[in-house]
Amino acid sequence: MYNNSMKLLFLSSLMMGTILSISSNSWLGIWMGLEINLLSIIPMLTDNKNSMINEPAIKYFIIQSMASTMLLISILIIQMKYMMWWDNKNIPSMMIMSSMMMKMGAAPFHFWLPEVMSSTSWINCLMLMTWQKIAPMMTMSYCIKMSSFLFVVIMMGIIVGAMGGLNQTSLRQILAYSSISHLGWMISSMTISENTWEFYFLIYSTLNVIIIFMFKTMNLFFLNQIYSASYFKTEIKFMMMTSLLSLGGLPPFLGFLPKWIVMQSLIDNKMTALVLLMITFTTITLYYYMRISFSAIIMLHNENSWLTSIKMNKLVMALPILSMISTMGLICTSNFMLFY
Repeated sequence: MYNNSMKLLFLSSLMMGTILSISSNSWLGIWMGLEINLLSIIPMLTDNKNSMINEPAIKYFIIQSMASTMLLISILIIQMKYMMWWDNKNIPSMMIMSSMMMKMGAAPFHFWLPEVMSSTSWINCLMLMTWQKIAPMMTMSYCIKMSSFLFVVIMMGIIVGAMGGLNQTSLRQILAYSSISHLGWMISSMTISENTWEFYFLIYSTLNVIIIFMFKTMNLFFLNQIYSASYFKTEIKFMMMTSLLSLGGLPPFLGFLPKWIVMQSLIDNKMTALVLLMITFTTITLYYYMRISFSAIIMLHNENSWLTSIKMNKLVMALPILSMISTMGLICTSNFMLFY
């Protein structure tokens, strides 16, 4: 009871910190909101029962403190340049963008994200991949402008996300590298319009909730658990894999819709070269999802009749519905757009 009430308290202050940050009209207010957010998530990443699980909280705190310091220095430079008659606006905006990328784990400041996610719970992973990205991305959108620096950041995000996930066996690390790749797409969509990246983020968050809900319900953490799980029915494996392919952005699924919109918008803005590079490297991300999917479904394994009828949590009943959302979403929305 005490543990639940403590989590509720920190969760509410976590949400308050993010809301304060995105609704603030000054840089100092943004920084304050980010700090409240940081101080609220640290106790949620710790675990009193197991001292080893405190490691991700320490790593997360150090990185976030560095990013906050960098943001404060950027704010000071912005305030000072008016007194010094300094017209170069690129340096402070690049520093703010870098500090925000460090906070949300975008390449080339991504090194902490797979490490922290690999040793924390699924719920904490979900928070790191979705809610914790809202405030930094909103802050980043205030000063974003397409430049050679941003082009390199977008490409690095997609390349690191593609290459990093190839040799991973931990599902949490695979999702972390997938998150880095998606951040590259989201940063590129930010340069087009605010509505585009918000829509992308909404779809991405929905797919993450579906996948993490499945992994948490099935108590899965590593690839070999999917391969050798004889107590999973083929239908459950199929639902899991369609959701993974949807997150990867395979065309018939919902995950392709935001990428489709971003690609079309970038081409309209004469950024065809960037789109071609992004598609090429995102195909590698899709490759390791397909490798997991086909291996898990096609590999032969003995299904024991007394294990396939194992009684699972009632929440598993929601899995087909969630899987249908990720599978049929693109078809439904495409038809809706035609009629609209």
